[in-house]
Amino acid sequence: MNIIIAGAGKVGFNLAKSLSFAHNITIIDKNSDALHRIEESLDVLAIEGDVEDFNTYLNLMNREIDLFIAVTNVDNVNLVATLMAESVLQIKRKFIRFQNHFFADSSIKERLQIDEMIFPTKLASETIVSLLDYPKANNVKFFKYTDYKLISVRVSAEIGVNEVISEHLTVVGIEREKNFFIPQGSVAVKTNDLVYFFGLEAEIRNACHLLEPSAESSMHRCVVSGGGELGVAIARALLDVGAQVKLIESNPHLCALADEELEGRASVINLKYGTTSLYEDEGLTQADLFIAATNNDEYNIIKSLEAKEHGINKVLAINNELEYYNLMHALGIIVVRGPKMSAYNTIMEHISSKGVVIQKSFCGAKAMVYLRQLFRGSHLIGRKLKPLQAEEALLFYIRDGLLNVFAEKTLLEENDLIVVFCRDRVNDQVRQWIYEL
Repeated sequence: MNIIIAGAGKVGFNLAKSLSFAHNITIIDKNSDALHRIEESLDVLAIEGDVEDFNTYLNLMNREIDLFIAVTNVDNVNLVATLMAESVLQIKRKFIRFQNHFFADSSIKERLQIDEMIFPTKLASETIVSLLDYPKANNVKFFKYTDYKLISVRVSAEIGVNEVISEHLTVVGIEREKNFFIPQGSVAVKTNDLVYFFGLEAEIRNACHLLEPSAESSMHRCVVSGGGELGVAIARALLDVGAQVKLIESNPHLCALADEELEGRASVINLKYGTTSLYEDEGLTQADLFIAATNNDEYNIIKSLEAKEHGINKVLAINNELEYYNLMHALGIIVVRGPKMSAYNTIMEHISSKGVVIQKSFCGAKAMVYLRQLFRGSHLIGRKLKPLQAEEALLFYIRDGLLNVFAEKTLLEENDLIVVFCRDRVNDQVRQWIYEL
């Protein structure tokens, strides 16, 4: 595909890096230093120019543009860039990243015929809120076409995998001492493993209870560390589902803004005098969930460890830089993608997921899951399909709500859902197989 990326920041760079292997990428920005770094490391066309100026796109008029992605840090710039590009070029699909949730409730998507609107701050907030419904889980992923969910849980009790799996639940990944693997056959789960389950809600809750019996069964009292835009958004999302929220921030100005934004619904605490006695004085030790929600991963790690030291069991940190992912995991901190990582991953999933195929990454992109739905009229219905033979991959099909191992030639039926879990090392092989069925 011919893809134009407006914005050469962290998200734009990572998109260009990932997509340049299989697509023709043009990246546009006014920042000459950023473009120079991109040209040195990537095989892409870098154009120095104003993404809001239609003249910037004139030299690209002879190309058919399959996808235009606007990912600058300013919403209005992304909107204007898309309008200017479309006034000059023939664009098939348009993706825009937004910071302001206002645009989600407007008619702008229909009016401008935007294919995907990405709200990374909202994505991060929703991920955290989902954990209130699954207090024993580290992360939860939901999928279109099925009620099955992918949930990870940190193990505190040794138990055999066969003791928890059923026709509605299976283990599809284990992270042990920083190493991730997809279990083949019966594998004993060890204490401190991070186990990934794919199954229905009731079965998952039972497995979580067996594997982490000491965890809290409910979470209502939440502490958010960080009074910036992200911290306020997370606090607002938690308040909207009925949680009690205390927000802590060292900057008095941000405290005032947070209190105004949250309309007094949360207790906003100024850290002006440090945190030595704060946990006891403000009752933070009674929290069910602590969220370190700044844009600085090192600060988030420090605050998370501080919270764990004060006895808060469920500690979560926003992860903005992928290189800190393994460290957070090793320290027993639950990791949630920050806005920029969420924007990147969501855009990549939208690009890769076409029609009836859904693609998502998990475990810090060490693994992938693919789902392909067989709708009425699919050429696969009534056909005997041989499963893919690949190491480090698990294949299933869901039929009538039951999860079946896909290990031999199977006659496919309408509404079957083919599901594949694989390591990143065999991702290209799996992706080609499921898309070319």
